[in-house]
Amino acid sequence: MVFACSTSSLLTDMDLIKWFTLLMILLNFFAAKPIFSYSNSFTSKFLDLAKEPNVVDWMVDIRRKIHENPELGYEEFETSELIRSELRKLGISYKHPVGVTGVIGYIGTGKSPFVALRADMDALSMQELVEWEHKSKVPGKMHACGHDAHVAMLLGAAKILKEHEKELLGTVVLVFQPAEEGGAGAKKILDTGVLDNVSAIFGLHVASNLPLGEVASRSGPIAAGSGFFEAIISGKGGHAAIPQLSIDPIVAASNVIVSLQHIVSREADPLDSLVVTVGKFHGGGALNVIPDSVTIGGTFRALSKESLIQTRQRIEQIITGQAAVQRCNATVSFLDEEKPLSPPTVNNADLHEYFRSVAGSVLGINKLKVMQPLMASEDFAFYQEVIPGYFFTVGMENASVERLESAHSPYYKVNEDVFPYGAALHASLASNYLLKLHEGVPVVEGKYNDEL
Repeated sequence: MVFACSTSSLLTDMDLIKWFTLLMILLNFFAAKPIFSYSNSFTSKFLDLAKEPNVVDWMVDIRRKIHENPELGYEEFETSELIRSELRKLGISYKHPVGVTGVIGYIGTGKSPFVALRADMDALSMQELVEWEHKSKVPGKMHACGHDAHVAMLLGAAKILKEHEKELLGTVVLVFQPAEEGGAGAKKILDTGVLDNVSAIFGLHVASNLPLGEVASRSGPIAAGSGFFEAIISGKGGHAAIPQLSIDPIVAASNVIVSLQHIVSREADPLDSLVVTVGKFHGGGALNVIPDSVTIGGTFRALSKESLIQTRQRIEQIITGQAAVQRCNATVSFLDEEKPLSPPTVNNADLHEYFRSVAGSVLGINKLKVMQPLMASEDFAFYQEVIPGYFFTVGMENASVERLESAHSPYYKVNEDVFPYGAALHASLASNYLLKLHEGVPVVEGKYNDEL
């Protein structure tokens, strides 16, 4: 009886030990589990943090400072200094200069895996016609494409991520890039090697025709590749009343322009989107004089790199050939130094599914829209040629308040209510991506290196 009682007591103690051990394992598991669990509560938390009045006001203030002092590509010195100042205040380490004026920030462990978030910094060469308190103070320069907003939102994401840095399971690389507007700033950043071991990169653009709180994107081609050309067509000037003694470059240039349109209408596959536009025609200065030469220039766009390269070849052939038919000479430049050929922006298919999962958790699945490809270009494409990348648009239209002008308009405005959405999406995409890799679930096939 004593023995039986003693045995029962022993079993009870052993059971308690087993239960205690199991409990400790569970507690350790959940204690080690970061708040960056792939869940609605996590992503909602980031959106809530981004919507806090002090965070919103901070992003708005940054954006307005940048808007008042627009700087063109590779001239973003004050913008870069403002970014570095804010990073220092947040305790975020960075590299500068990268690609002339670029800034590369780092949040997290400093070790693999690495995921990048990108914002462009440059303004446009145009006069702002919006009358408001923070109108551009620099004549002939304006932030008319939202890059000031992009910087503010990436800094907003940086602020949120820095506050949760200990829970990041890798390193978030912040890319503040110069010269997106035709200057191939992305290529210059890549050429420095600072992104060599990045596993994926995300970028966004504000959209004036998409409702506030919605996002739009697609898998595959989302924006066209682009190139630029300029040609000088030389003839022989003379009196307009005696054309037989001259070689008229204006007639030759006119034939060139008409023939260039045949590339689209007669040579390209109708299902393969292509644009050739001549936007510049300079020749002569007097009404009764045939000039010696004419300068024309323009742009060409395509949704595949093959079509882009083929179109470039045909542009040169047509210009020189048609000029020769009219007894003129022609020289063609594709402005490779100032405006390098930009490839199409093509979203990674695996990252598309990942984006839909994260953005759906942040905003709700009904806020995700399918975006039709645009013939505008975006130099984010340079990153996508060497790193799995994903680009999307964030809506900022509030039709009940006003209709917003499209980008590159002198009346362009940014609805600053979009800032929390962009910041939260940036932060959520980066942190969840690191979490998925930490759990051994590669989002895309690719390299996962140990050092940056």
